[in-house]
Amino acid sequence: MMSATASLVLYGEVSDEVVHARAYLSRVAEPPAPALARFVEEVGPVEAADRVRSGAVSERVAAETSARRTVHRPAADLAAVEAVGGRLLVPEHDEWPLAAFEAFSASELPGLAPPLALWVRGPGVLARMCDQAVAIVGARAATGYGQHVAGDLGGGLGERGFTVVSGAAIGVDGAAHRGALAAAGPTVAVLACGVDRSYPATHDVLLGRIATHGLVVSEYPPGCVPGRHRFLVRNRLIAGLAGGTVVVEAGVRSGAQRTAADAEALGRILMAVPGPITSGTSAGCHRLIRDGALLVTSTDDVLEVCGRMGTHLPEEPRSGADRPTDGLGEIGVLVHDALPARQARDAAWLAMEAGIPINTARAALVELERRGLVEHEAGRWRRRLEAS
Repeated sequence: MMSATASLVLYGEVSDEVVHARAYLSRVAEPPAPALARFVEEVGPVEAADRVRSGAVSERVAAETSARRTVHRPAADLAAVEAVGGRLLVPEHDEWPLAAFEAFSASELPGLAPPLALWVRGPGVLARMCDQAVAIVGARAATGYGQHVAGDLGGGLGERGFTVVSGAAIGVDGAAHRGALAAAGPTVAVLACGVDRSYPATHDVLLGRIATHGLVVSEYPPGCVPGRHRFLVRNRLIAGLAGGTVVVEAGVRSGAQRTAADAEALGRILMAVPGPITSGTSAGCHRLIRDGALLVTSTDDVLEVCGRMGTHLPEEPRSGADRPTDGLGEIGVLVHDALPARQARDAAWLAMEAGIPINTARAALVELERRGLVEHEAGRWRRRLEAS
């Protein structure tokens, strides 16, 4: 039995026994594995690994594990990830994003089962990086507009200290990561293959930069190759690691739409960027907005809904240059508006026009004169034209 033979050398703050059990379970089942995840929660990872390996499990767990239960190579997998500067992150460790992943445990959808472990590469602490995180996803065949918006959002969020989570794919994902890196901001790339692989190959340098400054994450053990279904499965992690998801460009049927659906199912904030109504790559975004996703066009829009309450609130937009009357109180504005454009009037006339007592009007006129907005001459007041 594994529990009898595994050593108790500490892997960080977690015993080697637990780490080896999680490594074995990570390879033995193809994610998501809801029955196995529930079984591990019930009996613990060490006993679960022992029983899976011996075949002493329920039919549902066996259906998820029987094909690979004899593949027992946790030591080799741990050595392989350490060879590329990585490590295995398990729920028993304080780096595990427990708060972010609570939604997985609460979900009854089998496709949203929590990961059994995460293979990570990079210096980032995942739990801390998820504290303020936004996912940016979209089309691989992104337009120049989509890549520009994704880069701007990634950079803007990075400058504000928010983690940008994405999938390192060509197009929107890559632009979002690059934007975050250019702003020296934190970023997490979630892969559909082992963290020892660079996929797509054209993003080898990009993934290297992310692994140097942030984190490359996968629930697939070292050596695992990307598969079409794995891209869809990993999308739940992209949505789950972030407090909100922004879809920059997406067709009506796309992987980004799957991420959006997962985000909604997990109770995350869903946002979408509008585009030209003639663009097929924005059709999915427009449908999301029509169905209730928040329309966002800037970093401030995203932070307004994803930032902590009372922070990152945008300033009131200005339609043009500052006006001379900016900062006046309500009475001052009333009196200033009552002044004719090219005639002088006495205080009594202005008070009647503004609908206020004459003493109140006189006090307002003194303030307007101090600001250089009016001139007093022969008992009458008129606007200063250059200040109007």
